[in-house]
Order: sequence, then structure tokens, then C-alpha cells
Amino acid sequence: MLQILHKTNIDFMGWKSVSLTFSSILIILGLVGLVQIGRGKANLGIDFIGGTTVQLGFKEHIPIDKARAALEKSGFQGGTIQEVGEGGNKILIRLRESEGASDKVQSIFKQEFPNDPFEVVSIEEIGPVIGQALKQQSLWAITISIIGIVIYVAFRFQFKFGVAAAIATVHDVLAVLGVFYVLHKEINLLIITALLTLAGYSLTDTVVVFDRIRENLKRNRRDPLPKLVNDSINEVLSRTIITSLTVVLVLVPLVIFGGEVLHDFSLALLMGVIVGTYSSVFVASPVLVVWHTKSGGRLISK
Repeated sequence: MLQILHKTNIDFMGWKSVSLTFSSILIILGLVGLVQIGRGKANLGIDFIGGTTVQLGFKEHIPIDKARAALEKSGFQGGTIQEVGEGGNKILIRLRESEGASDKVQSIFKQEFPNDPFEVVSIEEIGPVIGQALKQQSLWAITISIIGIVIYVAFRFQFKFGVAAAIATVHDVLAVLGVFYVLHKEINLLIITALLTLAGYSLTDTVVVFDRIRENLKRNRRDPLPKLVNDSINEVLSRTIITSLTVVLVLVPLVIFGGEVLHDFSLALLMGVIVGTYSSVFVASPVLVVWHTKSGGRLISK
């Protein structure tokens, strides 16, 4: 397999104090964002706070920038518009307003585009009660996924490995969530999907490192654990970088050219891949070393 890095001898565990301090800051930032989301103080999408979705079908193609300008001119702020279907003559409008929003939208487009008649394809309203339920279900989905990670890795490796992998995964989710909160990015079900996706990616990357640690535990039982972990990370470093770089090459064009609707989703995935690669080396492995050093005991290579 292609190797962009030949044999390396980087002392990753020598940086564990710095990396764990930096990661603690990211976790705190994510926890602040999580609390603010729970309080409804973050930039939540209509999935969580309620709103209206209207799909309109026009006879002629309607430019998205003109449609967006028409809504903003009429006082609708924070909504999103995207083209749906083929031909570019259907648009999907998501607004945070609920009561009477669909009637206002139809009135605006009749006034702004009198020569381009349209039909209402669908109208969907999400009330605040449903939004609150979706928010709770999203948090449950993330929580259950973390518990599943602990069980899976603990069964495949050992309990210490499972907890270390879960901490790294929680770190990744909270890091992206915290950055989105600071940047005042909209948090909706699509972003929750991205967070669950990056949790799976982070776990996969961590398992690759843990697999090599397990193999080296069988061969080099007498080596100190920090040295064994360092050797394991260096051995899979080229594979880790190639895998992450491949995914990044796909996500960067989506961030740049994906349009308004895909931008935040692909940005969350891009950040998640970068943070997930970092955490498998600088979070999961150091946590394993620190815990084992302080608690003693013995790591078992299943």
C-alpha cells in the first residue's frame, strides 16, 4: 500500500499533557454549547424550535438568490431555500415562523414574481412541542451511540479500551458542537446526522490504533506501555493519514461548492474527520496510558 510516510519514531505520548489539556478545553466548550442548546439559547433550526416548510413549483426556473432576497426584503430572516427536483423550477423554503407563514410566503412570491405563476406542492408545519421532542430524541440517539461504542470496544478489546474510545468519541462530538455554537451555525437534524456519522468515523480510526496496540501486546509484553503505544501509532500513522486525507479531499469541494444547504453539513463532517483523526492519536491512546498507569492492573490482548 502507498506510504506517504516511511518508518517514523514520533513520541506521541510525550505530548499527552499538552494534548489532554487542549482536548479538555474543547470538551468544556462543547458542554457549554450543549447546555445552551438544552436551554434553547443556541441557533437551533426549525427541527428543534418549530417552523414551516413550504415547497413551491414554478413554471419557469427561479433563481435562488432572487427568491432569498424577496423573503429577506419582506422580513423573513434565518430561513433557508434550496432547489429540489430536476429543472430548477421547484424550491423548498424553511422558515422559523409557524402561524400564517405559508400564506405570507405565497403572497410574497405572487407579488415579487407576477409573471411566473406557481403551485403549492406541499406545506409542513412543525410545532414547538414536536421540536422539543425531536431535540430530546437527538440527544438520546447520541447517548445510545456512545454507550454502544463502550460495549462494542470493551467486548472486542477490554473495558479500559472501551472507555478510552468512548471518551475520544464524546470529545469529537462535543468539539464540533462547541465550534458550531461559537460560530453561531444553525444546529438541526442534519447536523445531528453529521455528528453521529463522525462518531462512527472516529471509532473506526481509534479501533485501527487499538488493533495495533493489541497485536504489539502479544509480541512485546515487556515493553513499557507508553513505548508500546508510541510504536503502534507510528506503525499505522501512514494508513491513518491516507484514510483521512481521502475523506478530506471529498469534503472540501462539498464545503466550497455544495451550496447553502450542504455547506454546514459537510463542514461538520470535515471538522469531525480532522478532530477524529487527532483524537485517535492524542486522546484515546493517552487516556488509555494515563488510566493504566494510575490504576495499575494488566492490559489483556484478546
